[in-house]
Amino acid sequence: MSIKLFNLKLSFTILMSFILVVCQELPNARKAYIDASKSQKNAEAFYDLMANYNYQNEVLLAYKGASIALKAKYAKQIKLKKSLFIEGVTIIEKSIKIEPNNIETHLIRLSIQENSPKILNYKSNIDEDKKIILTNFDKQNQSLKIFIKDYIQQSTIFSEKEKKSIIN
Repeated sequence: MSIKLFNLKLSFTILMSFILVVCQELPNARKAYIDASKSQKNAEAFYDLMANYNYQNEVLLAYKGASIALKAKYAKQIKLKKSLFIEGVTIIEKSIKIEPNNIETHLIRLSIQENSPKILNYKSNIDEDKKIILTNFDKQNQSLKIFIKDYIQQSTIFSEKEKKSIIN
């Protein structure tokens, strides 16, 4: 077997392994993210799930950032709360820079912005994220559409008209 063919097969195997890992991890990250908002215990479990994540997938990177931002909610000291929140949103912003048209990373940022206290001053992208989500919703796979619909239904920043445009 030639070296080029071997390298091609190896590259393909690595790529397929990466895709398999991402496909397995994404549903777990989504579920853990939803659960994380319900309790400190769940937020810590989500943080633990995402803590060692180092792959170059922008969506899982955004979930890692969200796990850190959510951990900040339960920190005891104000300085730690602030530093964790800044670290988390910095990672979320990095994931959006990697792939700016990814609807799921925008949904993650939107949900963090919607639920962060005004004093943290992290609300400047809400309209942009809403527009990207609403404009690109129909192009998404079914599992992501369900995830988005579930979020939008409980969100207070989407108007009734916007909710109906997604839900119908």
